[in-house]
Amino acid sequence: MSANTISVNQGNHQLDGRKHVWLFGYGSLIFKVDFKYLERRPATIRDWQRRFWQGSHDHRGTPEKPGRVVTLTPKEGAICQGMDYMISTDVFEYLDFREKNGYLRLTTTLTFDDGKTAEALVYIATDENEAYLGPASERVIAQHIYRCTGPSGPNREYLFELANALRSLQIEDEHVSKIEQHLLILSQRSEEFTVDNPINNSST
Repeated sequence: MSANTISVNQGNHQLDGRKHVWLFGYGSLIFKVDFKYLERRPATIRDWQRRFWQGSHDHRGTPEKPGRVVTLTPKEGAICQGMDYMISTDVFEYLDFREKNGYLRLTTTLTFDDGKTAEALVYIATDENEAYLGPASERVIAQHIYRCTGPSGPNREYLFELANALRSLQIEDEHVSKIEQHLLILSQRSEEFTVDNPINNSST
């Protein structure tokens, strides 16, 4: 499947006859809320886990050197915590463009903190899209993230902002936390190297 999913998402019938829908966010939709919403509530979905397995050619990397961003991968019994937004359906014209790099709009059932459930849409990049990078250890993922940057900024900035947003919501995610720890070590080593090896511009 092509990495550009705009036409696929806009060609389905999920929004037919609807003015407002719930949208579940688990990655950048938690910390970069640059769209209008009517309401937002913490929520969870079952049998999905958050993983840095999707490539980013357009935001946190380039086609030649894609970064890594989160998607959801199926795992029986897993619970993914995130933020749910009630939005007008016309907002999807922008969101489909923002999430175009391999993400499909799928339907899921979510649970709010009060135990009530609702149907929602969620953007998921499956392993069938061209930008999918797949599994790797948290250490290898951190090394990959550390080296990448794209039009939206350094890939590590995405990781740190997501980790901070999850902490602010009191969401524990072992996968994200392990990558963050590896990235902090890499950043510290880079700073120490810079201090120990200052560039002397006057040298020849």
